[in-house]
Amino acid sequence: MQIQDMLILFLLPHLNEKLAEEYADILKGGSPELYPYFVDVIKTERVNGFRGFDLRITLQAVPTVGPHIPVGEDRFTYQISPVVGVKLIQFEHLKGPNKADFPPNYQDLLR
Repeated sequence: MQIQDMLILFLLPHLNEKLAEEYADILKGGSPELYPYFVDVIKTERVNGFRGFDLRITLQAVPTVGPHIPVGEDRFTYQISPVVGVKLIQFEHLKGPNKADFPPNYQDLLR
């Protein structure tokens, strides 16, 4: 679990960068927050076999605003290797935000 948490912390700036892009047309006044404990590892794989260092990881995340109000659910797949570093190879916005799920005093954050 500790190694997984370190990996999430390493990838968090990459995740936040993509979320800022994707939520720019959805949220007013900035991008959502993403906390490491709202990121789950869905799948990992070695692309080039045993002891190969071309890796792929799929993560599912729940970005939030305000006091941890979920604004969506997103899936990221990254390639991690010595050649490309960290490269986003797939992004899926799975759901949200749903205005009805927001408290009335936070609905003004949605476009």
